[in-house]
Amino acid sequence: MTPAPPLAGIRVLDLTSVVFGPYAAQSLADAGADVLKIEPPAGDSTRLTGPAREAGMAAIFLGVNRSKRSVVLDLKQPSARAALLALVDQADVFMHSVRPQKMAALGLDPDTLRRRNPRLVYAGLHGFGETGPYAGQPAYDDIVQGMSGLADLMARQTGEPRYLPTIAADKTCGLVAAQAILAALFARERTGEGQFVEIPMFESMVSFTLLEHFYGRHVGERGPDATGYPRVLAPWRRPYRTADGHLCLMPYTDAHWQRFFAHAHPAAVGDARFASMSARTTHIAALYALLGEIVSTQPTAYWLDLCQRLEIPAAPLGRLDALEDDPHLKAVDFFVDVPDAAVGSYRLTRSPVRYAGVSATPGRPPRLGEHTRAVLAEAGLSEADIAALIAEGAAVQAPVPDITGA
Repeated sequence: MTPAPPLAGIRVLDLTSVVFGPYAAQSLADAGADVLKIEPPAGDSTRLTGPAREAGMAAIFLGVNRSKRSVVLDLKQPSARAALLALVDQADVFMHSVRPQKMAALGLDPDTLRRRNPRLVYAGLHGFGETGPYAGQPAYDDIVQGMSGLADLMARQTGEPRYLPTIAADKTCGLVAAQAILAALFARERTGEGQFVEIPMFESMVSFTLLEHFYGRHVGERGPDATGYPRVLAPWRRPYRTADGHLCLMPYTDAHWQRFFAHAHPAAVGDARFASMSARTTHIAALYALLGEIVSTQPTAYWLDLCQRLEIPAAPLGRLDALEDDPHLKAVDFFVDVPDAAVGSYRLTRSPVRYAGVSATPGRPPRLGEHTRAVLAEAGLSEADIAALIAEGAAVQAPVPDITGA
């Protein structure tokens, strides 16, 4: 018998949008949860972000909504809210990324929903914790990257505040949210009771940033040098330029550095600045500058061969355009072509996690309102009730895609 995925039988109502919440919900879907993406009639804004082969199925949406089902409800209408409450009665998780005050005005606050369903895990994915002065303020990835110190880290390294060229806050906080929801579900297995869980972006990202960069503050140091881990802030901490390209090189232990210097730059073998972890940390900028000079003298293949023989971590620089051809990613079937009758197929990445005996093939991200009728029927609504909701615009069922030209 094929084993079920870990979250089989868990139903998640995902009212989030953009990346923070959808990424968290996608992690739950990857583990087997039935994730119902509850969308307004206009749909998640990411349905329009990036290239698309059909309306409403743009690139960013495809990247963060695999293996979900889409239900369209206009929650401004009482009949749609009543339909949502029927789904709440059968749900295990309710998650949203809307200001709490707005959810309360809709009658969808934690106390109200948990009175209906005491086993419900209600996850509020907020910008800021509700007990602080920033509560209710808008929070997007750029805002949180700036407030949490990430842009300051870039300024310390490069001289100019910059955001990381990835949606770092949304994605990091999405993983925090998924972990928090799983912990609440585990607690429910012990107690039989759900709970309200708050996942604030700002606090989550400050926690992420300060893990290494709180640095001297952990031991009471003050002043401008107390924060910031010097090794990762050194301007030379980057892929090193070789004679014909770039190399990712990471000697770390005392043995790594001794072997590397002995074979590549014997003059540094007895240098007290580089003899121990604490000494290297103190002189990290000089160390990385020297390493850059050494690496520039030989081609990439030379260093890869040397480091393999010396058992020193090293790798070629991966290019975004070449990752699909990476031999390891090919061997583990990381990129998947998911068949689709309307457009042929969509190319997706799968979850990096694999569970023994469980298929890792993701489901196609849903078209807007693709599963509205089926999901409402599962909640016990009659065909007449569903037809009435659709007729008045409180719910939307996506039309069957036109594949006549396929």
